[in-house]
Amino acid sequence: MKKVLTAVVGLALSLVLVACGTSQNSSKSSSTADSELVDKGTLTIGLEGTFQPYSYHDNGKLTGFEVELGRDIAKKLNLKPKFVETKWDSLIAGLDVDKYDLVLNNVAITPERQAKYAFTSTYIAGKTELAVSKDNKSIKTLKDVKGKKLAQSVTSNNAADAKRLGADIVPVDGFAQAVALIDQGRADGTLNDTASFYAYLKQQPNANIRLISAGNNIKAQPIAGIMTKKDTKLKAKINSAIKSLKADGTLKKLSVKFFGADVTEK
Repeated sequence: MKKVLTAVVGLALSLVLVACGTSQNSSKSSSTADSELVDKGTLTIGLEGTFQPYSYHDNGKLTGFEVELGRDIAKKLNLKPKFVETKWDSLIAGLDVDKYDLVLNNVAITPERQAKYAFTSTYIAGKTELAVSKDNKSIKTLKDVKGKKLAQSVTSNNAADAKRLGADIVPVDGFAQAVALIDQGRADGTLNDTASFYAYLKQQPNANIRLISAGNNIKAQPIAGIMTKKDTKLKAKINSAIKSLKADGTLKKLSVKFFGADVTEK
């Protein structure tokens, strides 16, 4: 009777230990970054897919700086990359309904966005430059734009900076029109981020513009991936991957490939 009782107690104790182990393993598994993924084993990335050189289609194939960056991040995390193309108007909102894990779409870090979402480590410095025609002799530094005509989208941060510097705004619909007005002599210059100018000059190396650095006169607007605040462990993993891609030179190589220069430096 004593042996039987001992065996029963031993079996019960074993079951308790197994149950505890299962509970601990389950708890441990649910606390990992994998449990925060929209789809297991996959890093789902939202982007526009129409914004060269960030993400666009070339002969029917999705490519671009942020596409290759997304693939490299997924590889570092041992995950399969999946890209979901969405229009800008609803892109970031897709995070709220778990449409994807991460948005890579030239998204600038702003206080308004930080209030609701989390940002990864930055991967584009977001510096500002001034473009003027090559034969412009009156504008040598950013301070010289006072009283000059700058072609800007009226609701943009660049327009606000131009006004602060004392320039007159010539309203435009976008980047291409701004550069065209400079070439036509209808505007003296335009402010925009370095990456946009480099991407343009890579496509149009003979364009009639030269660049003047804004230096510290205009605060940089760094570019980063944007995520939900709840995915803290996945964010840490992605940040680690971006750090590694910076350290091994991959990020710089991607920048030179798609922009013709390094736009990742602070």
